[in-house]
Amino acid sequence: MAKENTVRFTARFDPDSYEKLKYWAAKRKLSVNEYLELALEHMIAWENSDYDLPRAEIARLNQLIDAMTSLSSNIKSLEDVTVSGFESLIGLTKGDSNYLSPEDGEL
Repeated sequence: MAKENTVRFTARFDPDSYEKLKYWAAKRKLSVNEYLELALEHMIAWENSDYDLPRAEIARLNQLIDAMTSLSSNIKSLEDVTVSGFESLIGLTKGDSNYLSPEDGEL
């Protein structure tokens, strides 16, 4: 007996694909039609990028984000040291130094 609000359609499969379909449907204890319906829903969710990432992929993604954050921090520190060093060199070549200021008589 057909379910209400369903549509019947015909599909063609090569013999190998049909055997795989029967195997996986039986493995999940589903009918071929139920398995095809689930497979269709899964594929549509995949196309819409609406799926859960496995734990390993999430862990790797978090690792890459942490590495990028660390790299960004290291580059900022390197930039600060470089700018500070060049400012010191420019100050020395201009003659600006605390040791070259005129004496005011105090120690």
